Amino acid sequence: MSAQTEPFATMPVAPKPALRRFHQARWDEPIIFELSQPGRRGIGVPESGLPEVELPEDIRRVNRPALPELSQLHVVRHYTRLSQENLGVDLNVDVGQGTCTMKYSPKVNDIFVRDAKIAELHPAQPLDSVQGALEIYWRLEQILKEISGMSRVSLQPGAGSAAIYANIAMIRAYHAANGESHRDQVITTMFSHPSNAACAKVAGYDIITLMPDADGFPDIEALKAAIGPRTAALLITNPEDTGIYNPQIKEFVDLVHGVGGLACYDQANANGILGITRAADAGFDLCHFNLHKTFSTPHACGGPAAGACGVAEKLVPFLPGPVVDKTDNGFVLATPAHSIGKIRPYLGVTPNVVRAYAWVMALGAEGLRDVAEIAVLNNNYLMHKILRIPGASVPWADKPRVEQVRYSWQELSEQTGVHSEEIGVRAADFGVHYWTSHHPYVVAEPFTLEPTESYSKEDLDEYAAILAHVADEARRDPAFVKGAPYNQSIHKIDPTSLDDPQQWSPTWRAYQRKHGAR
Repeated sequence: MSAQTEPFATMPVAPKPALRRFHQARWDEPIIFELSQPGRRGIGVPESGLPEVELPEDIRRVNRPALPELSQLHVVRHYTRLSQENLGVDLNVDVGQGTCTMKYSPKVNDIFVRDAKIAELHPAQPLDSVQGALEIYWRLEQILKEISGMSRVSLQPGAGSAAIYANIAMIRAYHAANGESHRDQVITTMFSHPSNAACAKVAGYDIITLMPDADGFPDIEALKAAIGPRTAALLITNPEDTGIYNPQIKEFVDLVHGVGGLACYDQANANGILGITRAADAGFDLCHFNLHKTFSTPHACGGPAAGACGVAEKLVPFLPGPVVDKTDNGFVLATPAHSIGKIRPYLGVTPNVVRAYAWVMALGAEGLRDVAEIAVLNNNYLMHKILRIPGASVPWADKPRVEQVRYSWQELSEQTGVHSEEIGVRAADFGVHYWTSHHPYVVAEPFTLEPTESYSKEDLDEYAAILAHVADEARRDPAFVKGAPYNQSIHKIDPTSLDDPQQWSPTWRAYQRKHGAR
Protein backbone atom coordinates (compact mmCIF):
# COMPACT_ATOMS: atom_id res chain seq x y z
CA MET A 1 0.00 0.00 0.00
CA SER A 2 1.40 3.37 -0.96
CA ALA A 3 1.76 6.27 1.39
CA GLN A 4 -1.02 8.05 -0.54
CA THR A 5 -3.53 5.25 0.15
CA GLU A 6 -2.31 4.31 3.64
CA PRO A 7 -4.95 5.25 6.27
CA PHE A 8 -3.81 8.21 8.36
CA ALA A 9 -0.83 8.60 6.01
CA THR A 10 -0.51 12.25 6.93
CA MET A 11 -0.04 11.44 10.58
CA PRO A 12 3.56 11.40 11.84
CA VAL A 13 4.89 7.86 12.05
CA ALA A 14 6.48 6.89 15.37
CA PRO A 15 10.06 5.74 14.93
CA LYS A 16 10.95 2.13 15.56
CA PRO A 17 11.81 1.78 19.28
CA ALA A 18 15.54 2.04 19.90
CA LEU A 19 16.98 -0.39 22.40
CA ARG A 20 18.30 1.52 25.38
CA ARG A 21 21.95 1.30 26.34
CA PHE A 22 21.24 -0.14 29.74
CA HIS A 23 24.03 -0.99 32.16
CA GLN A 24 23.23 -1.56 35.78
CA ALA A 25 25.44 -0.32 38.58
CA ARG A 26 27.63 -3.01 40.11
CA TRP A 27 28.82 -2.59 43.68
CA ASP A 28 30.72 -5.09 45.75
CA GLU A 29 28.35 -4.23 48.56
CA PRO A 30 28.45 -6.21 51.80
CA ILE A 31 25.24 -6.73 53.74
CA ILE A 32 24.64 -4.13 56.42
CA PHE A 33 25.66 -6.39 59.32
CA GLU A 34 29.10 -6.75 57.76
CA LEU A 35 29.45 -2.95 57.58
CA SER A 36 28.72 -2.56 61.27
CA GLN A 37 31.39 -1.00 63.51
CA PRO A 38 30.94 -0.99 67.30
CA GLY A 39 30.11 2.43 68.70
CA ARG A 40 29.07 4.11 65.44
CA ARG A 41 25.80 6.05 65.48
CA GLY A 42 23.65 7.62 62.80
CA ILE A 43 21.85 10.11 65.02
CA GLY A 44 22.04 11.25 68.60
CA VAL A 45 18.84 10.24 70.38
CA PRO A 46 17.97 12.73 73.15
CA GLU A 47 16.95 11.63 76.60
CA SER A 48 13.17 11.33 76.80
CA GLY A 49 12.89 12.94 80.22
CA LEU A 50 10.33 10.31 81.20
CA PRO A 51 10.75 8.00 84.17
CA GLU A 52 12.16 4.55 83.45
CA VAL A 53 9.70 1.70 83.38
CA GLU A 54 10.72 -1.54 85.05
CA LEU A 55 9.79 -4.37 82.69
CA PRO A 56 8.65 -7.73 84.04
CA GLU A 57 11.46 -10.25 84.25
CA ASP A 58 9.88 -12.67 81.77
CA ILE A 59 9.84 -10.14 78.91
CA ARG A 60 13.10 -8.32 79.68
CA ARG A 61 15.97 -8.87 77.26
CA VAL A 62 19.06 -10.61 78.57
CA ASN A 63 21.25 -8.92 75.95
CA ARG A 64 20.88 -5.76 73.89
CA PRO A 65 19.49 -6.33 70.37
CA ALA A 66 22.33 -7.09 67.96
CA LEU A 67 21.57 -4.28 65.51
CA PRO A 68 24.13 -2.99 62.98
CA GLU A 69 25.97 0.15 64.07
CA LEU A 70 26.70 2.65 61.28
CA SER A 71 26.90 6.38 60.71
CA GLN A 72 24.09 8.04 58.82
CA LEU A 73 26.30 8.61 55.77
CA HIS A 74 27.18 4.93 55.55
CA VAL A 75 23.54 3.92 55.85
CA VAL A 76 22.60 6.30 53.00
CA ARG A 77 25.43 5.03 50.82
CA HIS A 78 24.53 1.40 51.49
CA TYR A 79 20.87 1.65 50.56
CA THR A 80 21.50 3.99 47.62
CA ARG A 81 23.92 1.47 46.16
CA LEU A 82 21.45 -1.36 46.64
CA SER A 83 18.72 0.70 44.94
CA GLN A 84 21.01 1.14 41.92
CA GLU A 85 21.22 -2.63 41.58
CA ASN A 86 17.46 -3.08 41.30
CA LEU A 87 14.87 -3.00 38.55
CA GLY A 88 11.38 -1.70 39.18
CA VAL A 89 8.54 0.46 37.94
CA ASP A 90 10.45 3.68 38.63
CA LEU A 91 13.24 2.54 36.31
CA ASN A 92 11.87 0.33 33.58
CA VAL A 93 8.86 -0.97 31.66
CA ASP A 94 7.69 -3.38 34.32
CA VAL A 95 5.06 -5.43 32.48
CA GLY A 96 6.78 -8.77 32.87
CA GLN A 97 5.65 -9.94 36.30
CA GLY A 98 2.54 -11.66 35.04
CA THR A 99 -0.28 -12.29 37.57
CA CYS A 100 1.32 -9.73 39.92
CA THR A 101 -0.38 -6.64 38.44
CA MET A 102 2.64 -4.36 38.59
CA LYS A 103 1.38 -0.84 38.09
CA TYR A 104 2.32 2.72 38.85
CA SER A 105 1.31 3.90 42.30
CA PRO A 106 0.90 7.69 42.47
CA LYS A 107 3.62 9.29 44.58
CA VAL A 108 1.08 11.54 46.27
CA ASN A 109 -0.24 8.42 48.02
CA ASP A 110 3.18 7.93 49.59
CA ILE A 111 2.99 11.50 50.88
CA PHE A 112 -0.30 10.62 52.56
CA VAL A 113 1.08 7.57 54.34
CA ARG A 114 4.28 9.34 55.43
CA ASP A 115 2.25 12.09 57.07
CA ALA A 116 2.54 11.91 60.84
CA LYS A 117 -1.23 11.48 61.12
CA ILE A 118 -0.79 8.04 59.53
CA ALA A 119 2.87 7.16 60.03
CA GLU A 120 2.79 7.79 63.79
CA LEU A 121 -0.50 6.07 64.56
CA HIS A 122 -0.19 3.51 67.31
CA PRO A 123 -2.50 0.48 67.08
CA ALA A 124 -3.25 0.65 70.82
CA GLN A 125 -4.45 4.27 70.78
CA PRO A 126 -7.90 5.03 72.23
CA LEU A 127 -10.61 4.81 69.59
CA ASP A 128 -11.60 8.44 70.01
CA SER A 129 -8.09 9.46 68.87
CA VAL A 130 -8.13 7.41 65.61
CA GLN A 131 -11.57 8.17 64.24
CA GLY A 132 -10.14 9.40 60.93
CA ALA A 133 -8.22 6.18 60.32
CA LEU A 134 -11.25 4.08 61.24
CA GLU A 135 -13.36 6.11 58.83
CA ILE A 136 -10.92 5.30 56.00
CA TYR A 137 -11.23 1.58 56.82
CA TRP A 138 -15.01 1.86 56.87
CA ARG A 139 -15.25 3.86 53.66
CA LEU A 140 -12.90 1.54 51.75
CA GLU A 141 -14.99 -1.39 52.91
CA GLN A 142 -18.12 0.26 51.46
CA ILE A 143 -16.31 0.75 48.15
CA LEU A 144 -15.14 -2.86 47.99
CA LYS A 145 -18.63 -4.06 48.88
CA GLU A 146 -19.92 -2.20 45.84
CA ILE A 147 -17.12 -3.49 43.59
CA SER A 148 -17.61 -7.11 44.68
CA GLY A 149 -21.32 -7.19 45.53
CA MET A 150 -20.47 -8.78 48.88
CA SER A 151 -22.20 -7.98 52.19
CA ARG A 152 -19.09 -7.20 54.24
CA VAL A 153 -15.34 -6.92 53.70
CA SER A 154 -12.48 -7.43 56.15
CA LEU A 155 -9.30 -5.42 55.52
CA GLN A 156 -7.32 -7.26 58.18
CA PRO A 157 -5.28 -9.76 56.07
CA GLY A 158 -1.68 -8.72 55.49
CA ALA A 159 -1.37 -10.25 52.01
CA GLY A 160 -3.24 -12.05 49.27
CA SER A 161 -2.31 -15.48 50.58
CA ALA A 162 -3.34 -14.40 54.08
CA ALA A 163 -6.71 -13.39 52.63
CA ILE A 164 -7.04 -16.79 50.94
CA TYR A 165 -6.25 -18.49 54.24
CA ALA A 166 -8.81 -16.30 56.01
CA ASN A 167 -11.42 -17.40 53.47
CA ILE A 168 -10.49 -21.06 53.97
CA ALA A 169 -10.75 -20.60 57.74
CA MET A 170 -14.21 -19.07 57.33
CA ILE A 171 -15.26 -21.93 55.05
CA ARG A 172 -14.14 -24.44 57.68
CA ALA A 173 -15.91 -22.56 60.48
CA TYR A 174 -19.11 -22.26 58.45
CA HIS A 175 -19.31 -25.98 57.74
CA ALA A 176 -18.46 -26.82 61.36
CA ALA A 177 -21.25 -24.54 62.58
CA ASN A 178 -23.65 -26.41 60.30
CA GLY A 179 -22.51 -29.82 61.56
CA GLU A 180 -20.73 -30.65 58.30
CA SER A 181 -17.08 -30.96 59.32
CA HIS A 182 -16.91 -34.11 57.17
CA ARG A 183 -16.47 -31.82 54.15
CA ASP A 184 -12.71 -32.22 53.71
CA GLN A 185 -12.09 -31.58 49.99
CA VAL A 186 -11.30 -28.31 48.23
CA ILE A 187 -11.43 -28.09 44.44
CA THR A 188 -9.21 -25.68 42.52
CA THR A 189 -7.82 -25.42 38.98
CA MET A 190 -4.38 -25.74 37.44
CA PHE A 191 -4.24 -22.10 36.32
CA SER A 192 -5.65 -20.64 39.54
CA HIS A 193 -3.08 -19.17 41.90
CA PRO A 194 -1.15 -21.92 43.73
CA SER A 195 -1.85 -20.13 47.02
CA ASN A 196 -5.41 -21.44 46.82
CA ALA A 197 -4.29 -25.06 46.94
CA ALA A 198 -1.48 -24.28 49.38
CA CYS A 199 -3.67 -22.45 51.91
CA ALA A 200 -6.35 -25.13 51.75
CA LYS A 201 -3.72 -27.83 52.25
CA VAL A 202 -2.26 -26.01 55.25
CA ALA A 203 -5.79 -25.82 56.67
CA GLY A 204 -6.02 -29.62 56.45
CA TYR A 205 -8.05 -30.12 53.28
CA ASP A 206 -7.52 -32.65 50.50
CA ILE A 207 -6.97 -30.88 47.19
CA ILE A 208 -8.54 -31.75 43.84
CA THR A 209 -7.05 -29.87 40.88
CA LEU A 210 -9.01 -29.49 37.64
CA MET A 211 -6.92 -29.47 34.48
CA PRO A 212 -7.81 -27.37 31.42
CA ASP A 213 -9.94 -28.91 28.71
CA ALA A 214 -9.17 -28.75 24.99
CA ASP A 215 -10.42 -25.14 24.88
CA GLY A 216 -8.24 -23.95 27.76
CA PHE A 217 -11.09 -23.66 30.26
CA PRO A 218 -11.26 -25.57 33.55
CA ASP A 219 -12.84 -28.91 32.67
CA ILE A 220 -16.47 -28.75 33.77
CA GLU A 221 -16.92 -32.49 33.31
CA ALA A 222 -14.03 -33.06 35.72
CA LEU A 223 -15.77 -30.72 38.17
CA LYS A 224 -18.99 -32.72 37.92
CA ALA A 225 -17.02 -35.89 38.67
CA ALA A 226 -15.20 -34.30 41.63
CA ILE A 227 -18.05 -32.71 43.60
CA GLY A 228 -19.93 -34.60 46.25
CA PRO A 229 -20.75 -34.77 49.96
CA ARG A 230 -17.08 -34.21 50.86
CA THR A 231 -16.85 -30.95 48.89
CA ALA A 232 -16.11 -28.01 51.16
CA ALA A 233 -15.43 -25.38 48.52
CA LEU A 234 -14.33 -24.40 45.05
CA LEU A 235 -11.38 -21.97 45.04
CA ILE A 236 -10.91 -20.48 41.61
CA THR A 237 -9.18 -17.56 39.91
CA ASN A 238 -11.06 -15.99 37.02
CA PRO A 239 -9.70 -14.85 34.64
CA GLU A 240 -7.09 -17.51 35.26
CA ASP A 241 -3.37 -16.89 34.91
CA THR A 242 -3.63 -17.56 31.18
CA GLY A 243 -5.77 -14.41 30.86
CA ILE A 244 -8.76 -16.51 29.76
CA TYR A 245 -12.10 -15.72 31.42
CA ASN A 246 -14.24 -18.76 32.11
CA PRO A 247 -17.67 -18.06 30.55
CA GLN A 248 -19.20 -20.99 32.48
CA ILE A 249 -18.23 -19.61 35.88
CA LYS A 250 -21.85 -19.27 37.05
CA GLU A 251 -22.45 -22.92 36.17
CA PHE A 252 -19.33 -23.91 38.14
CA VAL A 253 -20.62 -22.05 41.19
CA ASP A 254 -24.10 -23.55 40.86
CA LEU A 255 -22.71 -27.09 40.62
CA VAL A 256 -20.73 -26.62 43.84
CA HIS A 257 -23.71 -25.07 45.61
CA GLY A 258 -25.80 -28.02 44.45
CA VAL A 259 -23.77 -30.39 46.66
CA GLY A 260 -23.64 -28.02 49.64
CA GLY A 261 -20.19 -26.56 49.02
CA LEU A 262 -19.11 -22.91 49.02
CA ALA A 263 -17.61 -20.99 46.10
CA CYS A 264 -14.60 -18.74 46.76
CA TYR A 265 -13.33 -16.28 44.14
CA ASP A 266 -9.61 -15.43 44.02
CA GLN A 267 -9.68 -11.95 42.46
CA ALA A 268 -5.96 -11.33 42.30
CA ASN A 269 -6.50 -11.00 38.53
CA ALA A 270 -9.32 -8.46 38.91
CA ASN A 271 -7.50 -5.61 37.17
CA GLY A 272 -9.24 -6.30 33.87
CA ILE A 273 -12.78 -6.69 35.21
CA LEU A 274 -13.22 -3.77 37.63
CA GLY A 275 -16.65 -2.24 37.14
CA ILE A 276 -17.52 -4.88 34.53
CA THR A 277 -18.43 -7.96 36.56
CA ARG A 278 -18.66 -8.73 40.26
CA ALA A 279 -18.12 -11.80 42.42
CA ALA A 280 -21.72 -11.70 43.64
CA ASP A 281 -23.03 -11.64 40.07
CA ALA A 282 -21.71 -15.20 39.60
CA GLY A 283 -23.07 -16.31 42.97
CA PHE A 284 -19.79 -16.51 44.88
CA ASP A 285 -19.93 -16.79 48.67
CA LEU A 286 -16.47 -15.35 49.34
CA CYS A 287 -13.81 -13.45 47.42
CA HIS A 288 -10.58 -11.62 48.02
CA PHE A 289 -8.71 -8.71 46.44
CA ASN A 290 -5.07 -7.78 46.66
CA LEU A 291 -4.89 -4.11 47.63
CA HIS A 292 -1.15 -4.17 46.92
CA LYS A 293 -1.82 -5.08 43.29
CA THR A 294 -5.22 -4.24 41.88
CA PHE A 295 -5.58 -1.13 44.04
CA SER A 296 -2.18 0.35 43.20
CA THR A 297 -0.20 -0.10 46.40
CA PRO A 298 3.30 -1.12 45.27
CA HIS A 299 3.92 -4.85 45.11
CA ALA A 300 7.17 -4.20 46.99
CA CYS A 301 8.96 -7.51 46.29
CA GLY A 302 6.52 -9.52 48.38
CA GLY A 303 5.63 -7.01 51.08
CA PRO A 304 4.26 -5.08 52.77
CA ALA A 305 1.04 -6.25 51.20
CA ALA A 306 -2.64 -6.04 52.09
CA GLY A 307 -5.58 -8.28 51.35
CA ALA A 308 -9.34 -7.79 51.51
CA CYS A 309 -11.85 -10.60 52.18
CA GLY A 310 -15.41 -10.14 51.01
CA VAL A 311 -18.24 -12.44 52.13
CA ALA A 312 -21.93 -12.99 51.48
CA GLU A 313 -24.41 -12.39 54.28
CA LYS A 314 -24.38 -15.96 55.61
CA LEU A 315 -20.62 -15.76 56.21
CA VAL A 316 -20.53 -12.32 57.89
CA PRO A 317 -20.59 -13.84 61.42
CA PHE A 318 -17.34 -15.68 60.68
CA LEU A 319 -15.27 -12.70 59.47
CA PRO A 320 -11.89 -12.01 61.09
CA GLY A 321 -12.30 -9.54 63.92
CA PRO A 322 -12.42 -6.79 64.74
CA VAL A 323 -14.32 -5.02 61.98
CA VAL A 324 -15.11 -1.29 61.86
CA ASP A 325 -18.76 -0.31 62.37
CA LYS A 326 -20.29 3.14 61.97
CA THR A 327 -22.58 4.32 64.76
CA ASP A 328 -24.32 7.56 65.67
CA ASN A 329 -21.42 8.24 68.05
CA GLY A 330 -18.61 7.56 65.58
CA PHE A 331 -16.66 4.53 64.45
CA VAL A 332 -16.23 1.54 66.73
CA LEU A 333 -14.63 -1.90 66.62
CA ALA A 334 -16.79 -5.00 66.74
CA THR A 335 -16.10 -8.72 66.71
CA PRO A 336 -18.46 -10.86 64.59
CA ALA A 337 -20.45 -13.46 66.54
CA HIS A 338 -18.53 -16.52 65.29
CA SER A 339 -15.33 -14.79 64.19
CA ILE A 340 -12.41 -16.98 63.14
CA GLY A 341 -10.25 -14.57 65.15
CA LYS A 342 -7.39 -12.43 64.01
CA ILE A 343 -5.52 -13.06 60.76
CA ARG A 344 -2.88 -10.50 61.74
CA PRO A 345 -2.37 -8.14 64.67
CA TYR A 346 -4.67 -5.16 64.96
CA LEU A 347 -6.79 -3.91 62.04
CA GLY A 348 -4.57 -4.47 59.02
CA VAL A 349 -1.79 -2.75 57.07
CA THR A 350 -2.99 0.81 57.51
CA PRO A 351 -0.58 2.54 55.05
CA ASN A 352 -1.72 0.24 52.25
CA VAL A 353 -5.36 0.72 53.14
CA VAL A 354 -4.82 4.48 52.90
CA ARG A 355 -3.05 4.14 49.54
CA ALA A 356 -5.86 1.99 48.15
CA TYR A 357 -8.53 4.39 49.42
CA ALA A 358 -6.74 7.40 47.92
CA TRP A 359 -6.34 5.61 44.58
CA VAL A 360 -10.00 4.67 44.33
CA MET A 361 -11.20 8.11 45.42
CA ALA A 362 -9.00 9.78 42.82
CA LEU A 363 -10.42 7.59 40.04
CA GLY A 364 -14.07 7.29 40.99
CA ALA A 365 -16.39 4.63 39.61
CA GLU A 366 -15.91 5.59 35.95
CA GLY A 367 -12.16 5.73 36.44
CA LEU A 368 -12.09 2.19 37.83
CA ARG A 369 -13.84 0.91 34.72
CA ASP A 370 -11.35 2.88 32.61
CA VAL A 371 -8.56 1.05 34.45
CA ALA A 372 -10.02 -2.29 33.40
CA GLU A 373 -10.68 -1.30 29.81
CA ILE A 374 -7.21 0.20 29.29
CA ALA A 375 -5.59 -2.84 30.93
CA VAL A 376 -7.43 -5.14 28.52
CA LEU A 377 -6.56 -2.92 25.56
CA ASN A 378 -2.89 -2.82 26.53
CA ASN A 379 -2.80 -6.58 27.01
CA ASN A 380 -4.31 -7.35 23.64
CA TYR A 381 -2.13 -4.79 21.87
CA LEU A 382 0.99 -6.32 23.42
CA MET A 383 -0.19 -9.81 22.47
CA HIS A 384 -0.56 -8.63 18.87
CA LYS A 385 3.05 -7.39 18.94
CA ILE A 386 4.44 -10.53 20.62
CA LEU A 387 2.75 -12.88 18.14
CA ARG A 388 4.65 -11.16 15.33
CA ILE A 389 7.94 -12.41 16.82
CA PRO A 390 9.03 -15.66 15.13
CA GLY A 391 9.06 -18.48 17.67
CA ALA A 392 6.51 -16.96 20.09
CA SER A 393 3.02 -18.39 20.42
CA VAL A 394 -0.08 -18.33 22.62
CA PRO A 395 -1.81 -21.56 23.65
CA TRP A 396 -5.55 -21.50 22.90
CA ALA A 397 -4.91 -18.52 20.65
CA ASP A 398 -8.55 -18.32 19.55
CA LYS A 399 -9.72 -17.50 23.08
CA PRO A 400 -10.11 -13.82 24.04
CA ARG A 401 -7.66 -12.58 26.65
CA VAL A 402 -8.44 -10.22 29.49
CA GLU A 403 -5.61 -8.65 31.52
CA GLN A 404 -2.63 -10.94 30.86
CA VAL A 405 -1.34 -13.73 28.61
CA ARG A 406 0.74 -16.80 29.26
CA TYR A 407 2.89 -17.08 26.13
CA SER A 408 5.21 -19.84 24.96
CA TRP A 409 8.71 -19.88 23.41
CA GLN A 410 8.40 -23.60 22.63
CA GLU A 411 9.03 -23.20 18.89
CA LEU A 412 12.04 -20.94 19.43
CA SER A 413 13.43 -23.25 22.10
CA GLU A 414 13.12 -26.31 19.90
CA GLN A 415 14.94 -24.51 17.09
CA THR A 416 17.72 -22.90 19.16
CA GLY A 417 18.01 -24.76 22.47
CA VAL A 418 17.48 -21.44 24.31
CA HIS A 419 14.96 -21.70 27.15
CA SER A 420 12.43 -19.17 28.36
CA GLU A 421 14.35 -18.44 31.57
CA GLU A 422 17.46 -17.62 29.51
CA ILE A 423 15.54 -15.23 27.26
CA GLY A 424 14.23 -13.47 30.36
CA VAL A 425 17.73 -13.13 31.79
CA ARG A 426 19.06 -11.68 28.54
CA ALA A 427 16.12 -9.24 28.40
CA ALA A 428 17.29 -7.90 31.77
CA ASP A 429 20.41 -6.63 29.98
CA PHE A 430 18.07 -4.10 28.36
CA GLY A 431 16.57 -3.01 31.66
CA VAL A 432 13.41 -5.16 31.60
CA HIS A 433 12.53 -8.59 32.88
CA TYR A 434 9.78 -11.15 32.76
CA TRP A 435 8.44 -14.06 34.73
CA THR A 436 7.90 -17.56 33.33
CA SER A 437 4.92 -19.07 35.16
CA HIS A 438 3.88 -21.06 38.17
CA HIS A 439 5.12 -24.61 38.27
CA PRO A 440 4.51 -27.14 36.87
CA TYR A 441 4.97 -25.77 33.36
CA VAL A 442 1.66 -26.80 31.80
CA VAL A 443 2.48 -24.33 29.01
CA ALA A 444 5.86 -25.28 27.55
CA GLU A 445 8.65 -22.65 27.75
CA PRO A 446 6.23 -20.11 29.27
CA PHE A 447 6.45 -16.39 29.86
CA THR A 448 3.61 -14.40 31.39
CA LEU A 449 3.06 -10.70 30.73
CA GLU A 450 0.51 -8.34 32.31
CA PRO A 451 0.76 -4.76 31.01
CA THR A 452 -1.90 -3.16 33.31
CA GLU A 453 -3.25 0.30 32.56
CA SER A 454 -0.07 2.12 33.58
CA TYR A 455 1.91 1.75 30.37
CA SER A 456 1.78 3.73 27.15
CA LYS A 457 1.83 2.40 23.61
CA GLU A 458 5.47 3.49 23.40
CA ASP A 459 6.31 1.47 26.49
CA LEU A 460 4.69 -1.63 25.04
CA ASP A 461 6.42 -1.12 21.70
CA GLU A 462 9.77 -0.87 23.47
CA TYR A 463 9.14 -4.00 25.48
CA ALA A 464 8.09 -6.01 22.43
CA ALA A 465 11.13 -4.73 20.50
CA ILE A 466 13.45 -5.97 23.26
CA LEU A 467 11.92 -9.46 23.17
CA ALA A 468 12.11 -9.50 19.36
CA HIS A 469 15.77 -8.53 19.54
CA VAL A 470 16.60 -11.27 22.07
CA ALA A 471 14.69 -13.86 20.03
CA ASP A 472 16.71 -12.86 16.98
CA GLU A 473 19.93 -13.15 19.02
CA ALA A 474 18.87 -16.65 20.07
CA ARG A 475 18.58 -17.68 16.42
CA ARG A 476 21.90 -16.12 15.43
CA ASP A 477 23.99 -16.96 18.50
CA PRO A 478 22.29 -19.20 21.07
CA ALA A 479 25.43 -19.44 23.20
CA PHE A 480 25.53 -15.66 23.59
CA VAL A 481 21.98 -15.57 24.97
CA LYS A 482 22.71 -18.52 27.24
CA GLY A 483 25.70 -16.61 28.65
CA ALA A 484 23.63 -13.62 29.77
CA PRO A 485 23.38 -11.41 31.75
CA TYR A 486 26.20 -9.09 30.75
CA ASN A 487 25.01 -5.68 31.98
CA GLN A 488 23.76 -6.62 35.43
CA SER A 489 25.14 -6.18 38.91
CA ILE A 490 25.35 -9.97 39.23
CA HIS A 491 26.40 -12.40 36.52
CA LYS A 492 25.38 -16.06 36.50
CA ILE A 493 23.65 -17.38 39.61
CA ASP A 494 24.04 -21.02 40.55
CA PRO A 495 20.44 -22.09 41.28
CA THR A 496 21.49 -25.20 43.22
CA SER A 497 21.19 -23.53 46.62
CA LEU A 498 17.73 -22.17 45.73
CA ASP A 499 16.45 -25.73 45.43
CA ASP A 500 18.02 -26.96 48.67
CA PRO A 501 16.14 -25.89 51.83
CA GLN A 502 19.14 -26.93 53.93
CA GLN A 503 21.06 -23.97 52.47
CA TRP A 504 18.35 -21.37 52.92
CA SER A 505 19.19 -18.56 55.35
CA PRO A 506 16.37 -16.04 55.72
CA THR A 507 18.34 -13.87 58.17
CA TRP A 508 21.93 -12.89 58.81
CA ARG A 509 21.98 -14.73 62.14
CA ALA A 510 20.58 -17.86 60.47
CA TYR A 511 23.37 -17.61 57.90
CA GLN A 512 25.97 -17.30 60.64
CA ARG A 513 24.58 -20.30 62.48
CA LYS A 514 24.38 -22.41 59.34
CA HIS A 515 27.54 -21.41 57.50
CA GLY A 516 29.68 -19.56 60.02
CA ALA A 517 30.68 -15.89 59.89
CA ARG A 518 32.52 -14.76 56.77
